Amino acid sequence: MAKFDNNFVDELRMRLSIVDIVGRRVPLVKKGQNYWGCCPFHNEKTPSFSVAEEKGFYHCFGCGAHGDIISFVMNTEHLEYPAAIRELADMAGMKMPEYKPKSPERVRLEDSYFEIMERATKEYQKLLFEPAGRDALNYVRGRGFTDEMIKKYRIGYAPKNNLISSKFVDIKQTNLLATGLVRRGEYGMYDFFRHKLMFPIFNAHGKVIAFSGRSLDGSEPKYINTTDTELFHKRQTIFGFNFARDEIYKKNRSIVVEGQIDAIQMQMHGFGETVAPLGTALTEDHIAILCKSNRNITFCFDGDNAGQKAAARAASIVLPFVRDNSDVRFAFVTGGKDPDEVLKTGGVAAMHKIIDDATPLIDFLWNWVNQNFLVSTPGGRAQAEKFLDTELKKITDKKLQYEIEQEYKKREFQQWRSWKKSDAPKIKLPDTDLVTKNTLAYIVNNFPDIASQYADFLSSLNISFDETAPDLGWDDKAAEKFIVSLKLQRYRATLEQELKTKMQGMINGENYTNEELSDIKKKIAEINEKLEKLLYLE
Repeated sequence: MAKFDNNFVDELRMRLSIVDIVGRRVPLVKKGQNYWGCCPFHNEKTPSFSVAEEKGFYHCFGCGAHGDIISFVMNTEHLEYPAAIRELADMAGMKMPEYKPKSPERVRLEDSYFEIMERATKEYQKLLFEPAGRDALNYVRGRGFTDEMIKKYRIGYAPKNNLISSKFVDIKQTNLLATGLVRRGEYGMYDFFRHKLMFPIFNAHGKVIAFSGRSLDGSEPKYINTTDTELFHKRQTIFGFNFARDEIYKKNRSIVVEGQIDAIQMQMHGFGETVAPLGTALTEDHIAILCKSNRNITFCFDGDNAGQKAAARAASIVLPFVRDNSDVRFAFVTGGKDPDEVLKTGGVAAMHKIIDDATPLIDFLWNWVNQNFLVSTPGGRAQAEKFLDTELKKITDKKLQYEIEQEYKKREFQQWRSWKKSDAPKIKLPDTDLVTKNTLAYIVNNFPDIASQYADFLSSLNISFDETAPDLGWDDKAAEKFIVSLKLQRYRATLEQELKTKMQGMINGENYTNEELSDIKKKIAEINEKLEKLLYLE
């Protein structure tokens, strides 16, 4: 059977989570590292159908059914291979490629690219320990890299002269050009990387697909990466992922830092689950790759303004991938430092504290909104609410989206509108009894829309609504009826107090008229009528 281009199929598997695909048909529950449910291919009452998100396959221990997202769609939707690919491509938002087999010549060509990259890596490694690479070796050792680290990450040195273009003369120029190692100039071929500390970039299987070169003479940019090639796409490549995969599985999370040196130092100091994007901002593809291994992610950025913006962008990108069992957090390194510097000056304990104190996604977004919108004004609050609404709509789990929306509405009432307490009328109101306090706390915590509607009145009570209250099992009508009733009763109490004061004043010779007293009595009667109607209101 003819196959689609392997790169396209691999990208489908990368973008789509098998848990999401299977979960459309099979209710799944996470137990340990895998998800379990009742097999859709045979009748069973006890779940024996396992789905491994990181590995991308399902297996039934009852009937032996086994496969990936493609076979699952084929078998459950009764589709042929091309139709299944088409349906999955629609889910991933990818354009279908031409339907054609991959030729043996094409396979051999791609293999030749890997061979070129491997050969170049060895040349760079060798040169690092020769006289020509002395400055590069001193630099990398000065950054705290041991020979063990240099060997593990295969760090090397690209000399000032054209090493690749002059030494790889036995290779076709078109093949060399396709790897991004050389370019064609006016006077012939020349190396893309010269006088650079070289960090190989590996694919998920540990093969070298590109390089990141660090400037050694102070020139800018400090880092240059291989341009996109047939082997390498920056938007889909995560530095250090080949080393981190097992640790991400063991630690039940990944840590994302901003640069490759930070990632290496973190991995070598006990944070083996650390990775970094490459020469580009974090992308949806990066998140998709990480979420297939684990949906628990801690982003670690600089604490400056740029780091905060990067974190906000990461939060926006990660929201569509969040599930109810995800744990996404944001850690910040302050004082102009990065993880590499923290590890050198404060040690592993300091870095652990930064990671352990990371802020959960919900709290990070809330804090970011409060720092970037003027929520003390109606206009600022409106802008902030619109921003949160837009971001939360990205969450595909609608139940989770609803729960977070309710949490934010509660915070909006308790924090954004708390400033109104100081503007509350200075009227002597009756004390609020414990039952009423508990009832109001229940309403505020369970009906944030109603609480926001009556925010002025509730703020005037000076009651803390943070405490939990017994579940009364009310619906929104019963909740609103209670608040309206309480509001009317308290208003009646103030009128009765005013009537009593003025009647006593008249006895003492103060200048009050019968018309004023009649007006107050009329208002009290109107309130009593409203309360009586409210009593019988369904």
